[in-house]
Amino acid sequence: MTSSLKRAFVIVIDAFGCGAMPDAEAFSDSLNVNTLGSIDREATSLSLPNLERLGLGHIIPLKQVKAVEHPIGSYGKMAERSIGKDTTTGHWEMAGIYLDKPFPTYPDGFPPEVVDAFLQATGCEKILGNIPASGTAIIESLGAEHLETGHPIVYTSADSVWQIAAHVDKIPLDTLYLWCEKAREVLRGEHEVSRVIARPFEGEPGAFKRIGGSRKDYAVLPPTQTALTQAKKLGAPVVAVGKIEDIFCADGVTHSIHTNSNAHGLSVTEELIQNTLDLNTLDLNQKTLDDYAHPDKQFIFINLVETDMNYGHRRDVEGYARALEAIDHPLGRFIDQLGEGDLLLITADHGCDPTAPGSDHTREYVPILLYNKTLGANNLGTRESFADVGKTVLNWLELPTDSLPGTNMVDELQQLTTV
Repeated sequence: MTSSLKRAFVIVIDAFGCGAMPDAEAFSDSLNVNTLGSIDREATSLSLPNLERLGLGHIIPLKQVKAVEHPIGSYGKMAERSIGKDTTTGHWEMAGIYLDKPFPTYPDGFPPEVVDAFLQATGCEKILGNIPASGTAIIESLGAEHLETGHPIVYTSADSVWQIAAHVDKIPLDTLYLWCEKAREVLRGEHEVSRVIARPFEGEPGAFKRIGGSRKDYAVLPPTQTALTQAKKLGAPVVAVGKIEDIFCADGVTHSIHTNSNAHGLSVTEELIQNTLDLNTLDLNQKTLDDYAHPDKQFIFINLVETDMNYGHRRDVEGYARALEAIDHPLGRFIDQLGEGDLLLITADHGCDPTAPGSDHTREYVPILLYNKTLGANNLGTRESFADVGKTVLNWLELPTDSLPGTNMVDELQQLTTV
């Protein structure tokens, strides 16, 4: 690791909200939703010593998470300016895009004209499902019929998604992916959902299991430039870990590695921090680092999805608490391994309160934790938008931000009173 290396690690704990935004009721949420607060209140135990060190307990009043006297990181929360509470909207805003119109949702299933267009494009005879549903529940109820007929299981959720589940022994992965590509082509205009998702599964009736590592998301291309495209244009590597590449349709991404679990994502992150993972093997265009104008300025964007997918939507408080503890555990090593040129930002893309009714995301503020060995610990307050993340990253990497919105939090930190 060279002394000139400057890196920004943005870790998104998916669906880790910290309290209802004032407009939560407009999104069918109670003003009492609070993902972090509910887990802290309802979980039998919650031990997050490293997130405590970074300042998590100072953001909102909590019982099990302590507000340590001398945090090593800076802390605050961010409001979502865009109209939405989904993965795409949240990540895009972090990168500098504000959406004033939400992606469409389908609480009654997809209309006949959309289904008919999909059938015509794919040659499928019919689809199964076409309802909002839990992914695990719908394969249990329709998996046997799918194995008999080969008809794809199509379903949505409270999010703006078209999901296709298919058993890998009945439908090859390449065919499932092709069906998703065709669905993405169909779902344009007024029906442009934020994501089409391939959901392969395996096993026997009564014991079906989704294959997370083979999931694939087909998102919408960002409408304008982002912090990612700006960094890439200037010759800085942009490394996507988890589903980040899919969320941005690879726009602005130079290197990518898909992960099959939070544990995998955290392991990859540690390798990147240690600089032991060969980035040349992850380059989407088969380049080497020497081909970049600024190989020493790296934007590393990480999504840890299980908190959302496995526990938030399933309203599993205990599971969510254990997932947070599993994220917290390696953070101690990360903090020790980060160099003076490394900036660590930990945040979320929306909420998903596991005590709220239903299974939808929740419209919430999200935490922001910021750490560097040479920066003091300060209260960042309530940020006006998620866009402060992208703005801060590019400024940290000493790259021009052009017309990107947001505020550079590092500049503010240097003007605040140290805790």
